[in-house]
Amino acid sequence: MTIGISIALILSSCLMVLLVLLHKGKGGGLSDLFGGGFSSSFGGSSVVERNLDRLTVITGVIWFVCIIALGLLLRP
Repeated sequence: MTIGISIALILSSCLMVLLVLLHKGKGGGLSDLFGGGFSSSFGGSSVVERNLDRLTVITGVIWFVCIIALGLLLRP
């Protein structure tokens, strides 16, 4: 059980990093430094951005549940 939750935690962590990096920068900061400052006509539509937000939140909830479950299972 612990190994399965640990694998789910690792996979959700990697997916969370990927999803956060896919988000469009809101202006200023490091996203402008790496080329996120210019707007292009090929940017995602609002539907794609909304679905990306939903997927990020769902992945975050899965990550949080895995953390809590491992904490409860590994408690002495």
